[in-house]
Amino acid sequence: MKEKNSKVTNPPSLEEGQGVGSTLFDKIWDRHVVQQVEDGPTQLYIDRLYCHEVTSPQAFDGMRARGLKCFRPEKIFCMPDHNTPTHDQDKPIVDPVSAKQVDTLAQNAADFGLTHFAMNSRDNGIIHVVGPEKGLSLPGMTIVCGDSHTSTHGAMGAVAFGIGTSEVEMVMASQCILQQKPKSMRISINGKLQRGVTAKDVALYLMAKLTTSGATGYFVEYAGEVVRSMSMEGRLTLCNLSIEMGARGGFIAPDDTTFNYIKGREYAPQGEAWDKAVSYWRTLRSDDNAVFDKELTFDAADIEPRITYGTNPGMGIGITDNLPPAPAKGGGADYLKALSYMGFQAGQQLLGTKVDYVFLGACTNGRIEDFRAFASIVKGRQKSADVVAWLVPGSWAVDRQIREEGLDKVLREAGFEIRQPGCSACLAMNDDKVPAGKLCVSTSNRNFEGRQGPGARTILASPLTAAAAAVTGVITDPRSMV
Repeated sequence: MKEKNSKVTNPPSLEEGQGVGSTLFDKIWDRHVVQQVEDGPTQLYIDRLYCHEVTSPQAFDGMRARGLKCFRPEKIFCMPDHNTPTHDQDKPIVDPVSAKQVDTLAQNAADFGLTHFAMNSRDNGIIHVVGPEKGLSLPGMTIVCGDSHTSTHGAMGAVAFGIGTSEVEMVMASQCILQQKPKSMRISINGKLQRGVTAKDVALYLMAKLTTSGATGYFVEYAGEVVRSMSMEGRLTLCNLSIEMGARGGFIAPDDTTFNYIKGREYAPQGEAWDKAVSYWRTLRSDDNAVFDKELTFDAADIEPRITYGTNPGMGIGITDNLPPAPAKGGGADYLKALSYMGFQAGQQLLGTKVDYVFLGACTNGRIEDFRAFASIVKGRQKSADVVAWLVPGSWAVDRQIREEGLDKVLREAGFEIRQPGCSACLAMNDDKVPAGKLCVSTSNRNFEGRQGPGARTILASPLTAAAAAVTGVITDPRSMV
């Protein structure tokens, strides 16, 4: 199948005696195979397990019930993020459910001797932001967490994926997991991105082209000129959204951009160990003659700033486009249901649509580059009086950098406040809930019904597009403001 604006390449046929190279995924996966179960899954060694407060309690309870200790506790790092409030973190959490989950994680970490980055400590934040910025997530690793957006860490050149709670317990007990090996896909984006187009727009474009199930069963390697020119923050955003195409995960071959980002970070190798590590990391690339199960190629020139209009991340358009037309009679029930929930009409253009809330943050766009982008739009302008804006750093380290660079002053002068780190309005597990019926332009990763609060309506967008909406009060093409 050949999709519009893309090129699909089938695996080449091989002549007799011709060798086949290895994909990067194969290289990392094969290095971590403990054993292959006959007619069954692979027992895979895991280098890093991240635990947050939502998906770990039952795993810890299961370990206690079996009288087990964590097999390699030094490989496990715990951090509350989903339930943490983004204000008054020095005070007791008001919501009893959130308080219990955060307190339970702290107690479990203490009981099992695990590193715990507590709420309101300088090390805290969203686990998928903190892992890379502390040098815990490194090239060539296998990384898991009870959270689907663990694919974020693939930007470091790692095989990273989300797992279920029972699997979290499996890794705690054995530092291994049983997994079926996914198929391989390479997505290349070539050319140069237009002004005002970001990694978030690239990801939203791919989701619209592939749909939310188009990469199901695959692990995706991102490649091409656009990916190579992305910053680490951009790569982390792109890999974060792999799961929204149905992929098991997504990753990018490490290069000098990766190494420069990692060097000197707290948990990164030092001295001779650094030189040895980089020497190995440079081998982490797909061979020139590697064969993928599927290859897709896209042209950067076809990508403009993107927004979603429906209730899954694949329902997206270019910001200047109209919504798709009404489906033929008897079809498109899901499309019409989504439009009904969002309050939109088929064929409508969304430019100029009134916005109630703007959210900058989440493990998708809560990094320093995202705050720089947002500030670049609002500098010298004022927040719309009709918009409630939540600006939430992905970690306390990001918060410190915002203040070191003076971005807090720029934002404050434009009428914005910076909240404390956490997952915030990405999902309705804390105080930051969008009220029913209100429309939020959000830099997060999901726009499901009720994702940001019961009855809330979500449009996914880049930090630039979110900033443009925050100052104009309506959906605005950010290219008119950069």
